[in-house]
Amino acid sequence: MTLEFTHFLRHLEFERGYSANTLVAYRTDLQQFQRFVRQQQVEAWAALSTGVLDGFLEMLQERDYRPATVARKVAAVRSFLHFLFAEGVVEESLAEWLHQPKVGKRLPRVLSISEVDALLAAASADETPLGLRDSALLELLYATGMRASEVVRLRRDDVDLHAGVVRCWGKGNKERVLPLYPEVVAVLRRYIEEGRDFLRHDSSEATLFLNRAGSPLTRQGLWFLVQHYAGAAGLDNDVTPHTLRHTFATHLLEGGAELREVQQFLGHASITSTQIYTEVSSRRKRKVYDHAHPRAHFPNHQDKGA
Repeated sequence: MTLEFTHFLRHLEFERGYSANTLVAYRTDLQQFQRFVRQQQVEAWAALSTGVLDGFLEMLQERDYRPATVARKVAAVRSFLHFLFAEGVVEESLAEWLHQPKVGKRLPRVLSISEVDALLAAASADETPLGLRDSALLELLYATGMRASEVVRLRRDDVDLHAGVVRCWGKGNKERVLPLYPEVVAVLRRYIEEGRDFLRHDSSEATLFLNRAGSPLTRQGLWFLVQHYAGAAGLDNDVTPHTLRHTFATHLLEGGAELREVQQFLGHASITSTQIYTEVSSRRKRKVYDHAHPRAHFPNHQDKGA
């Protein structure tokens, strides 16, 4: 991996004529990308997947970077991926997968309660072992606001159905114990008792959510199943596992939860990362007000005087 990395920087310096400052920025951003890729147990660029790219973008969005900084880092990675494609190392589609975010303040996509109901209903319609798994996954994502990486790492012993809690490990391997509402407990119980054993081929496999081959479900697999059920529910194709995390946080705040409590649920190290949801909630309330208040629809009239 280091060889391609070095060749790319030389390409920028000698063939593209980039300045020293620009090269330093590229090197810093791409070193961060390389560290993240290796943390995902990817040891060669040829093994890079769209799921890893999703995770990298998710990581950038959760940090306290300015939008312009995120855009710069993504641009550097996209340039590197184009270079790897030109060298025959990766598929061209990888660069196109990592969308360049717009510079400027962009509030996260949040589902309405009716949209969440439609999404969960679409998953619950399938009574097969895979359908039970998918229903439990979507319920759990909305019930806890866990990151995709946290959900796919769950082990069977992390869920206590009797106590109605799930234990997960977030960034820095910090543990969180999250409450579960009765409906998600019921759906999880059905998957564990009726679906998981059917999918599990190895009795020693401890991972909670398995794919049809009996192996742990990947983040990419989770992303695709969320997209599938979003389509089945008639929702936009921009619904991802992280959308349910945003939705969870926003709905809690709209329901009266304190910001510090939401921060703890999400596992944010800084409350600054959580504050974005207060603005999301405010904007949603404004839309409801403008739609519902009888006089909010009236055109403005100038006072013509007596």
